[in-house]
Amino acid sequence: MRQKIRSILAFLALLLMIASFIWMERTSKPAPTARPRAAQQPSPSPKPFAVVVLDPGHGGQDSGAMCGGVLEKDLTLDVARRIDRLLEAEGIATAMTRLGDTYVSLADRAAFANRVRDCIFVSIHFNEDNRPVSTGVETYYAARQITTGSFLASWLPFLWRGLSESPNLESQNLAGFIQEALVARTRALDRGIKPQQFFVIANVTSPAVLIEGGFLTNKEDISKLASEDYREEIAAAVSDGILRYRDAVLQRQSTLAATGPETR
Repeated sequence: MRQKIRSILAFLALLLMIASFIWMERTSKPAPTARPRAAQQPSPSPKPFAVVVLDPGHGGQDSGAMCGGVLEKDLTLDVARRIDRLLEAEGIATAMTRLGDTYVSLADRAAFANRVRDCIFVSIHFNEDNRPVSTGVETYYAARQITTGSFLASWLPFLWRGLSESPNLESQNLAGFIQEALVARTRALDRGIKPQQFFVIANVTSPAVLIEGGFLTNKEDISKLASEDYREEIAAAVSDGILRYRDAVLQRQSTLAATGPETR
């Protein structure tokens, strides 16, 4: 009898947890440190996205990778601010998941992006490895990415059917443009684009990528990252990649419009 009661209580607890996640997703508010900028007035020509959500990795008590006195969380915020400035100069609206040295959970970062309409998501990180010879830049997209309305799938394994069976093609394309620009600008070793089930990009419904801008465990990389000029090059590369992705989507839209079925 006691065993049956325990089983019933466990089942009720599971139902309560599922209901809690649904309630949190519907009622949660944007992270307090984030403030999206007002988008530009709409132009006559269509745009593939209205906002770029920049996600400086780590923050607060989460320092990320460390090398001496250099902390990943400081580098990611510095580069994100530079990208923000460059995109603003191009007339592109942005939002940041954190504005200062504050902790924002992975779930809050993804949820924040999912509340921004017509956006792309770029998470900024720097690498570490137990081999000091590891070097270079790489860009990730999710191997499987949630679709609209499938947020719970990321939390509960038995609901993973809500995840896409294949990578988001737009995320893959965005990763390719950013990686190409990173290599061209920094001349760092090209580690390519890779599918990976990182939570913060797998749980965003819009095109989403995560960049690794170098290894803090590599002497040459850390020496370059200590330079403001080099961090500016990384920021310019990410901005270039975003702009090239935008232009490619616009070109596709124009081609589809030109070759669409004739109206009768």
